Amino acid sequence: MMGRRQLASQLLLVLISSLTLQIWASDPLFYESFDEAFDGRWTVSEKDDYQGVWKHSKSDGHEDFGLLVSEKAKKYAIVKEVDEPISLKDGTIVLQFEVRLQNGLECGGAYLKYLRLQEAGWTPKGFDNESPYSIMFGPDKCGSTNKVHFIFQHKNPKTGKFVEHHLKFPPSVPSDKLSHVYTAILKPDNELKMLIDGEEKKKANFLSADDFEPALIPLKTIPDPDDKKPEDWDERAKIPDSDAVKPDDWDEDAPMEIEDEEAVKPEGWLDDEPEEIDDPDATKPEDWDDEEDGEWEAPKIDNPKCEAAPGCGEWKRPMKRNPAYKGKWHAPLIDNPNYKGIWKPQEIPNPDYFELDKPDFEPIAAIGIEIWTMQDGILFDNILISDDEKVAESYRDNAWKPKYEVEKEKQKAEDEAAGLSDGLSGFQKKVFDVLYKLADIPFLAAYKIKIIDVIEKGEKQPNLTIGVLVSVVVVLLTLIFRILFGGRKPAALAKTTTTESKTATTAETDVPGTSAGKEEDEKEEDEKDDASAPRRRSRRET
Repeated sequence: MMGRRQLASQLLLVLISSLTLQIWASDPLFYESFDEAFDGRWTVSEKDDYQGVWKHSKSDGHEDFGLLVSEKAKKYAIVKEVDEPISLKDGTIVLQFEVRLQNGLECGGAYLKYLRLQEAGWTPKGFDNESPYSIMFGPDKCGSTNKVHFIFQHKNPKTGKFVEHHLKFPPSVPSDKLSHVYTAILKPDNELKMLIDGEEKKKANFLSADDFEPALIPLKTIPDPDDKKPEDWDERAKIPDSDAVKPDDWDEDAPMEIEDEEAVKPEGWLDDEPEEIDDPDATKPEDWDDEEDGEWEAPKIDNPKCEAAPGCGEWKRPMKRNPAYKGKWHAPLIDNPNYKGIWKPQEIPNPDYFELDKPDFEPIAAIGIEIWTMQDGILFDNILISDDEKVAESYRDNAWKPKYEVEKEKQKAEDEAAGLSDGLSGFQKKVFDVLYKLADIPFLAAYKIKIIDVIEKGEKQPNLTIGVLVSVVVVLLTLIFRILFGGRKPAALAKTTTTESKTATTAETDVPGTSAGKEEDEKEEDEKDDASAPRRRSRRET
């Protein structure tokens, strides 16, 4: 009996210890909910550039508080030091935070900077864009930029200098006004995973040159900067044949076109009628001053007599291609016997080269937000650092998801009230989601800016979905033809593509605020006005 009690006591102690260890292990390394005012816990930069006012504010439609960007067109900077530096070298590290763009985001950043240890004498009040960081992560959007950054600064062990490495082909920023949660998972096997709203959007490897620019590990060899091309190095693969002679019958002076001697003037051609005549209905304006404006002349109109005739004015024979035309003679090209190829400097060992098995990240000493934005209403919330992916998932499920679901339902109700059927808006969302995924394909990197620009215009004008699709198809066709034909298109297809592109461009220029469309419209209106207005002579100098 005594033995059973002792065994039960031991099992109870093991259970309690296990639960205690589990609870301890589930605590995040850093967490900020902003449930309480940030004063006294976060430090606002006192640098002159940062005039933006941070506010402790509720998220629109919720009782949940966050850190709010309250003014437009301002620079903002705020920072919080962690109790103990957080190592990024061992095990898994999860960086996560929420952002809600309550008024959208046309131009601005909404990213976090995870600062490394600063130099002696640095204080949080001096936080600015020059404060060195280990990682910068989060949304950024302005003009051609539309990405969720992941940038890390890494110290070259050979030079001692920090180099900034940018993730290639990062995902795009969600374009709505809902709360979104951004997650970066740094794995001990050098893998980086980026999630948006818990969905994986990007996977990369810190040691891969295909994933970061510049590559973390430098090139083993580099071109010798002191190597010079020899003076007798011949890079010409082909040269003119010095033995070739211009044929005796080659006439370099023959014109490209000559008059068609067989052409006959069409019957009914009106030689004595001008193509344009004065408008008989035009009258001199009452306020016209001959002294100031010069002699008034009636505007010209097409001669109505010419409309029924094959033509008016002096008839001239049309031009045709000269069969004798050969142009300037050039000697044919032959293989160059002295050709040595395209010269390149010799490769030498890279003095900055180093090898490593994993990145040597600097520990996180503080978390800062340093941005310049043209929009207000940006709300930061639930900033978390953890060494457990399950902890980050738990915070997404419990802190972010309930808010997001409420906001989605509210947005759905507003769309229905605006006359958008659920099926239509759902279809549009799927279309745009697919297009954004297309824009993220590395194969289309050269066209990403153009594709995203068209997509964003389409999102503002949902009825332009077809135009957006046509534009993307045009871009894809252009890419394919450049690959297959080196930039040349078959004439027939080029004509079709031009027509589609014009249709898509017309759809784009209908978007409010698009300067290109406005300029074209104004130009057309000016031309119309010029055609209908009486033509005046220039005013005299006074």
